[in-house]
Amino acid sequence: MKKLLFLCICIGFTFASRAQTEDKKWNIGLHGGVTQYNGDLGRDWYETGNTMYGFGGLSISRYLGKLFDANLLLSKGTIGYNNGTTAGFKSDFNAASINLRFNIVAPEYVIRPYVFAGVGAILFDNQLNFHQEKYDYVLPSAGAGINFRLSPEIMLNLQETFLFSNKDRRDGVDNGTTDFKSKDSYLTHMVGLTYNIGHSKDSDNDGVSDKIDNCPETPAGVIVDKKGCPLDKDNDGVYDYLDNCPDQAGPQALNGCPDADGDGIADASDKCPNQAGTIALNGCPDADNDGVADIDDKCANTKSGTKVDTKGCPIDSDNDGVMDDMDRCPDVAGVIALKGCPDTDGDGIANLDDKCPNVKGTAENKGCPEIAKADIVRITYIGSKIFFENNSDKLKVASLSQLDELSKILYKYEGANLTIAGHTDSVGADDFNMTLSQKRSESVRQYLIGKGISDARLISIGYGETQPVATNNTSLGKAKNRRVELKTNY
Repeated sequence: MKKLLFLCICIGFTFASRAQTEDKKWNIGLHGGVTQYNGDLGRDWYETGNTMYGFGGLSISRYLGKLFDANLLLSKGTIGYNNGTTAGFKSDFNAASINLRFNIVAPEYVIRPYVFAGVGAILFDNQLNFHQEKYDYVLPSAGAGINFRLSPEIMLNLQETFLFSNKDRRDGVDNGTTDFKSKDSYLTHMVGLTYNIGHSKDSDNDGVSDKIDNCPETPAGVIVDKKGCPLDKDNDGVYDYLDNCPDQAGPQALNGCPDADGDGIADASDKCPNQAGTIALNGCPDADNDGVADIDDKCANTKSGTKVDTKGCPIDSDNDGVMDDMDRCPDVAGVIALKGCPDTDGDGIANLDDKCPNVKGTAENKGCPEIAKADIVRITYIGSKIFFENNSDKLKVASLSQLDELSKILYKYEGANLTIAGHTDSVGADDFNMTLSQKRSESVRQYLIGKGISDARLISIGYGETQPVATNNTSLGKAKNRRVELKTNY
């Protein structure tokens, strides 16, 4: 009976060990079963017709490693033999044993077979009287079993244990030999339930203890694998909870989404997933760099730098047939021949370049008409009739009517400029003459400005006595040298 109890304890211990893990290293279990005898009175192992006696036990076990456990089993019950024909025996017992078990597979398996061996003692007394004749040693105990995981904490255990006693007296027959085979031995059949106890630290509350958690900082609520890491179904290195495309492999930079053309834009957002493009154009290429994607560009070969519309074609703001990048006057409709500029007077010179945009002219005159020869002669004549007070830049009254006529001629040729050149004779100091000639030409200019002629059209220059047209040795020559010359040009 004691051997059976001892065996049951061992079995229970083995089962308890099976349920343990590195985190929950302690385990307790409750067990029950029956004992069978083998000795001088007969062989009872696996004989179902003989009387079987029961026992119960309590186990406490400690996790040692993935494949090894240690267990203390305390049991109480009855051991005996009765085949119904010959005299038998029956004895109450209390037993304790320590076993080391080797698990054939790792703890993560649901079904886990094992073998074990150990030592113990059986007290053949119901009252726990520890007299030498009352107890036997069990040297050794051995057996095998199997554990079934019902939950992470609870295990169902089945175990067979062979207990080999150091004595040959509990059946009432002692042959007095030291032969091991002649000693009493017992077989126990045991079933039990064990429960893991202990605290498992799980910082991220993902159900995987920190000791085996390869990803101990997983956010709350994220599904993890057995190693505590978030799932990655497509094996792209981006966890599913961060992966925008969990069923398709893609780079981390794109949150796990594929990029077939390698342009840095995920296919799901790429308007042209099979052609490398730019982010600005949603992943589409732009061959002419005009800012319009090729798939939308109606003018795909536009010259670089050209302003284009939404269809990729050059812009013609004034709709004159000349694109803005070629149009000198993009805001005013013009003619193609003049690069988009208007020509109001139709003289073939763009208003932009035409000094006389409202009157037909010639290119030589910058768009202004030729000055009539008669007017040129008249202007020269007027210049010879401009007189000043002696040694002064004040115009004489007789000169004013001449200048009035000159202003009217200048009105006729609005684009023409007039150069007024003042000259003196050699009488007096050179510096004085130079200053006097400048002042006199400026007096003429100011008078014409007063008549409404633009100052920009009038240039006054004083040459002093530096450009004589006659000798200064005679009165007539000096008179010719004291003059004002008028010259028109465009």
